[in-house]
Amino acid sequence: MNKKYRPVIGLEIHVELNTKSKMFCQCPADYFGAKPNTHTCPVCLGMPGGLPVPNKTAIESTILLGKALNCKINNEFKFERKHYFYPDLAKGYQISQEDEPIAEHGIVPILINGKRKEFKIKRVHLEEDTGKLTHSGEETLIDFNRGGVPLVEIVTEPDFDDGEEVKVFLEELQVIVRYLGIANADMEKGDMRLEPNISVQIVEKLPELPSYKVEVKNINSFRFVKKTIEYEVERQIEILENGEVPKQETRGFDSSTNTTVSQRSKENAEDYRYLPEPDIPSFEYTDEEYDVICSAMPELPFDRMERYVDEFGVRSTDAFFLTRDKALSDFFDVCLSYLNEKKVFDGDTAQILANHIINKKVPINTDPEVVVSEIIDNAKPVETDKGLLDEAVTRVIEANPNAVDDFTSGKNPNSIMFLVGQVMKEMKGRADAQMVKEALNKRLS
Repeated sequence: MNKKYRPVIGLEIHVELNTKSKMFCQCPADYFGAKPNTHTCPVCLGMPGGLPVPNKTAIESTILLGKALNCKINNEFKFERKHYFYPDLAKGYQISQEDEPIAEHGIVPILINGKRKEFKIKRVHLEEDTGKLTHSGEETLIDFNRGGVPLVEIVTEPDFDDGEEVKVFLEELQVIVRYLGIANADMEKGDMRLEPNISVQIVEKLPELPSYKVEVKNINSFRFVKKTIEYEVERQIEILENGEVPKQETRGFDSSTNTTVSQRSKENAEDYRYLPEPDIPSFEYTDEEYDVICSAMPELPFDRMERYVDEFGVRSTDAFFLTRDKALSDFFDVCLSYLNEKKVFDGDTAQILANHIINKKVPINTDPEVVVSEIIDNAKPVETDKGLLDEAVTRVIEANPNAVDDFTSGKNPNSIMFLVGQVMKEMKGRADAQMVKEALNKRLS
């Protein structure tokens, strides 16, 4: 990339919550695979007389997420009407939050190439999802089953330098919401949708932000987000190099060409004519009520990874792998508790367990006592049949004259390890590797 410029990248991430019912009515929120327009009612279709009733579970899930992202949780918040006309929105406005969101001003730490980096969260707010449009030739079909499903929007500050940082951040966010149990975040089903805001600034003008911003809408793949950013940065630099300023607009990603295409000029907040939602009063929560909600907070993946490294001495790469899935991490903790009770190993118990679970790909439904027994059995000294060992050494020496010559001539002393491996293979693992090496050294000296 041209060093004269630096990308300025922020994110808007939409995550559908896995509540039983929709945000403001009793329609089932689990719409995936259902016959179109069967999960609807006068409220989510915006019929006259339909009154919205907020979903308590969705609000508490958003509070929990805000806390997990280290945000300030506001004691007062409200819902507003965001007006715009589009076919996927039957009532002509979306119930969302603008002035007083549930949470704001957070920080998320993640590891980038082994180094800790923090990214700022601007706000976390709750709204209702829209219907889904399906375009076929000159026809467009509308399914309102998705309309009204609880949707959390997470908005970051423009802290990202490139597509790789964005990809790592989004993967961490997906793991966090799954740890909390508030969303499935299944990309293939559209549970998590990604919208990067991308612009490019001349390095000398930083920290002043560029005068424009390009938003790319509704991407459902971390890999596509990375490609989108890489393409947009190059496209915008080319425009700036020609002495022009890129348009402030909304674009879409074309995965068949790995390019973006213009969709419409980008709206500002004032274009949406936000108004307080007249049918839903403002909310007030006390600190004590927040404490009760946040008591359900589990140990989060980043904290758990640091615990494995700092307290147990697990390699950081293994700790990262083990904490990507909460069920796997819980399984590791239970097995570690069992293994520590046995007091078989001195200081590297956790790393031995990590090696076993990762290398053997142990299913997480395995009985932890079985896992511990296997590890202890593997650690026992192997009894070696000396007669079989002598026969195996003879066969390996005769079958590998080049390796034998490399070792005995001093051309390649490490070839002894190749011969050890061949003998272990002949013995089908029923031999002590040190005894095998000693036997080979004795025969070849």
